[in-house]
Amino acid sequence: MSALTAPVRASKPRSVKSAALGLAAWLAGLVFFLPVAWLVLTSFHSEADAASNPPALTAPLTLDGYRAFFDTSGGSTPWPPLINSMTASLASTALVLLLALPAAYALAIRPVKGWRDVLFFFLSTKMLPVVAGLLPIYLFARNTGMLDNVWLLVLLYTSMNLPIAVWMLQSFLAEVPVSVIEAAQLDGARLPVVLGRVIAPIVLPGIAATALICFIFSWNELLFARVLTGVVAETAPVHLTGFITSQGLFLAQLSAAAIAISLPVLAAGFAAQDKLVQGLSLGAVK
Repeated sequence: MSALTAPVRASKPRSVKSAALGLAAWLAGLVFFLPVAWLVLTSFHSEADAASNPPALTAPLTLDGYRAFFDTSGGSTPWPPLINSMTASLASTALVLLLALPAAYALAIRPVKGWRDVLFFFLSTKMLPVVAGLLPIYLFARNTGMLDNVWLLVLLYTSMNLPIAVWMLQSFLAEVPVSVIEAAQLDGARLPVVLGRVIAPIVLPGIAATALICFIFSWNELLFARVLTGVVAETAPVHLTGFITSQGLFLAQLSAAAIAISLPVLAAGFAAQDKLVQGLSLGAVK
């Protein structure tokens, strides 16, 4: 009888531990979710209700913050900054993938001599603080006439995200069976065909995950865009800082602008969430 009840008794502490871990996970999720929920709620309040102390949780909801953000009658329109951010993010992400995929192929499938040192060199480029290279980049942009130019941001975002993309794609391509590549080469396929028609479909989730991360990093970048752009190439994060003025902090408009500017990233993440999960877990289970 005791032998039959022993597994039941042993399972009780495990169930309590699982319940405690689940509760802790829910609490952690709520801690991270509450600021986002507060931002969304504030965006639907008037300026008076948003600035009230204590916060007016039951205040009437309004779309005034979004109307003020998209209103073009005051001379400030969000569309050019949004287009600039989209152009810089998409162009740099495409360029990063175009350069990172052959580099990852050379490091994972056809490893060059000292390929580990090459990977650590890529990683070492991310150890320099961004602000340390800001002055030389500014002087270069000024002397070449590229200040306030969105294509300068494309080049900077490409160089910023390329090491991360090479690292990620190298780990994904290391899982590709070499026999598949050798079979394609025996059929006469050259490197561009192997990369585009053989390897890319196999590691498509990894490519999607890499592209999404590079897109998010480019979309959210502020320091370079703040210093190197003015009116013509202003990006969405720079436009967002314009709601903090000497007249005060417009919390409702700022919250509405933050939500509106975050929507493209949220939409991209939602559309590619299955590929993102597959890509980030690729190779985790043998």
